[in-house]
Amino acid sequence: MWNEIDQHMQHWIREAGERIRDAFQTKLKIETKSSPSDLVTNVDREIEQFFIERIRQTYPMHRILGEEGLGDTLEALDGIVWIIDPIDGTMNFVHQQRHFAISVGVFQDGVGMLGYIYDVAFDELYYAQKGKGAFVNGTPLPPLEKTSLDRAIISLNATWVTENHRIDPNVLAPLVKKARGTRSYGSAALEMAYIASGKLDAYITLRLSPWDIAGGMVIVQEVGGIVTNLYGEPLNMIEKSSVFVSKPGLHEEVLSIIKR
Repeated sequence: MWNEIDQHMQHWIREAGERIRDAFQTKLKIETKSSPSDLVTNVDREIEQFFIERIRQTYPMHRILGEEGLGDTLEALDGIVWIIDPIDGTMNFVHQQRHFAISVGVFQDGVGMLGYIYDVAFDELYYAQKGKGAFVNGTPLPPLEKTSLDRAIISLNATWVTENHRIDPNVLAPLVKKARGTRSYGSAALEMAYIASGKLDAYITLRLSPWDIAGGMVIVQEVGGIVTNLYGEPLNMIEKSSVFVSKPGLHEEVLSIIKR
């Protein structure tokens, strides 16, 4: 069953990517949601609807959790659930036409079974099936090696080390000082793909939704990465949460600094 779903999904996600690339030539309809920086476009909604139609037609018993609210209302991840972010990094999509991705995770009774992150602009598809490894465009991703903070590049938005209403900026500031470098790409899905492929070593953010990380979680875990909240606890995949994704070894070192 999972191989069949994977074949369908790889075809659908590339078709969706082609639709998004075609949209580069059209005028976007841009709206804001919770804040001026929380954007949604007509393309976000159209791509989510594209996936919902394909899934419902092929797997009518499966349920769908989507960012734009076009799927089901869920209180638990019982059965098979598709968790979809049609465009993760909408601000980048609107302003740059790059550094955004389609993210899809397929879960069974709360366990991630399939994960996909498609970097549309660069035609890079990261994907994984639980227990079968992770790949990018057909090339296997090697297991992640342990690293230390002084050799690490951490993805961390500057918001969390300046005045904000979620965390004392002094909690994470020591990481910035001790790490080899910091980056911020504006797409949680891509940042997780970059960890899985060795381009980044860790990613920390204070508030994400399940669709931001569902695909990436499966991919990162398949290469030995660790995905928790900022306290080192497992994520609840139907609630918003802080997220801490890291290579092994580094995860423990960072947690020890945060908890001091």
